[in-house]
Amino acid sequence: MTERQNKRVTSVDIAKAAGVSQSTVSRALANDQRISETTRREIKKLAARLGYTPNEMARSLQTQKSTMIGVIMADLQNPYYPAVLEKLTQKIHAMGRQLLLLSVPDGVSVDEMLPSMLSYQVEGIIITSAVLSSRMHDHLRDLNTPVVLYNRSVESFFINSVCCENVVASRKVADLLVRGGNSRVAFIGGHVDTSTHRERRIGLQEGLRQHGLDIVSEDVGGNSYDGGYRAALNLLSQTPRPDAIFCIADVMALGALDAARSGLGLSVPGDVSIVGFDDIPAAAWPAYDLTTVRQPSESMVGKALSLLLEPKGSPPAAVRVPGELIIRGSARLG
Repeated sequence: MTERQNKRVTSVDIAKAAGVSQSTVSRALANDQRISETTRREIKKLAARLGYTPNEMARSLQTQKSTMIGVIMADLQNPYYPAVLEKLTQKIHAMGRQLLLLSVPDGVSVDEMLPSMLSYQVEGIIITSAVLSSRMHDHLRDLNTPVVLYNRSVESFFINSVCCENVVASRKVADLLVRGGNSRVAFIGGHVDTSTHRERRIGLQEGLRQHGLDIVSEDVGGNSYDGGYRAALNLLSQTPRPDAIFCIADVMALGALDAARSGLGLSVPGDVSIVGFDDIPAAAWPAYDLTTVRQPSESMVGKALSLLLEPKGSPPAAVRVPGELIIRGSARLG
């Protein structure tokens, strides 16, 4: 391969070949209406023939902005979030923008990841399954960088967020279980410092108290299959044994189902009802047939992007989207 073939084609090369200025090429490739449609079309054809690909990073450094939307995501071992990522990718690309993903490793905070994300001059940031500190929120506000929390909310300061109506949905779970004859309901949470854990527990508790009941025992499973399995073994080994378990994430409910059946030889739902939250694809598999709350991810992703890209100066909004009870075979319904 020659040195010429190795060289990346730039807008300067296109300008020389077309006999126009480099600024004209840049404007034509950006669909600037000050350049005639004919000129824009010819320059794009020439760019394609020469093998030109835009250097988004260089452009963002020059303009101090980009067409990239940053996504900071934790809990990728939870199947719910890769499914959300797929929807985000599709919608962002359909808008003519690019997605830049940073995964938050265990033991690392969002605050530690943000400087790296901001170095790419992203147009805005969506943070999923993680919590942003008030200090970093103030820093982003000073930088005029829009942020939306997805599947998380923060009470201590006002910030754009999109969540399922966790409390309402979890009340419905409690009502469903009690009306099905379950009276000893246990709870498996995720991470106690997250809004999803708090809100889903509150909803379950409120729903049970409407029937004169309470949560009989609880554990946390860290939003993982193994954590759900371990927590269910613990809860179902107690005397008297719970006759139902509500897990705040399907991935833990799958672990709880396997713990009940394979680990303890129990019948589901004969001996214990198990309900999850999210409606991940595996929840519908015949081996699990999990009753759960479906998070309307398509709608939630759309609302998150709308909030992120709305005009500057718009007041922050806390959007809550109703969940849907999906009735399958893992819960006793009377």
